[in-house]
Amino acid sequence: MADYLVFHLYGPMAAWGDVAVGEYRPSFAHPSKSAIIGLLAAALGIRRDEDAQQKSFAEACSYAVRVDAMGTLLRDYHTIQVPSSGTVRNPKTFHTRKAELADSDLNTILSSRDYRCDAVYTVAVTLRDDAPCSVKDLAEALRKPVFTLYLGRKSCPLAFPLSPLVITAESVKETMAKAHVPEELHDLIHEKPSLVYWEGEQGGYEREQVITRRDEPLSRKRWQFSERKENFATVLREEETPCTSA
Repeated sequence: MADYLVFHLYGPMAAWGDVAVGEYRPSFAHPSKSAIIGLLAAALGIRRDEDAQQKSFAEACSYAVRVDAMGTLLRDYHTIQVPSSGTVRNPKTFHTRKAELADSDLNTILSSRDYRCDAVYTVAVTLRDDAPCSVKDLAEALRKPVFTLYLGRKSCPLAFPLSPLVITAESVKETMAKAHVPEELHDLIHEKPSLVYWEGEQGGYEREQVITRRDEPLSRKRWQFSERKENFATVLREEETPCTSA
């Protein structure tokens, strides 16, 4: 048995970064592990430049997600003005967007960015025994986060309470069976089967595929990620069973 932190993600727009090359910034169809770790770390108050704390927390977390509603794809043609970064010896530092735009050396960047609109996800997170916090601590942090939480990008705010619960179960499958999608989001769910992705061997589902994703955080400070194996299964919706939260 293990304790799982379960919560729901919904917003009119979300962006789950995939491998990006050049001017195209794609979004995966479900949250990356780095996005979930970042959201939880922000709730706890771990700053992005606190590399050791970020790494310790990421290594202690195991993550699963159920895609309740895939949403629709939105592609945005994006233009933005940014100042040059300066030199290696004298890099430029800007603390606000206003300060960036006040710089005399501005460049225009063109890019295409993908978003998922009206997607709904149920997330389950477990922690190792030596984790720097407990799932109960995480649940409380999601109720009263230290930093502002968002869905992948700062332009994608949450539009529904996370409703964190702590569920004790033997597997991801048992946990997800007890994880109720809030009634207010039911109108967004049109797909009959659910797509479930999980790490490790405690899924409880019949695995259909193993996917390799480059979303395991290595360094938030240097924006580095490593590859991670993710299991996948298509699951017919089952009746939800009652659950209790801690």
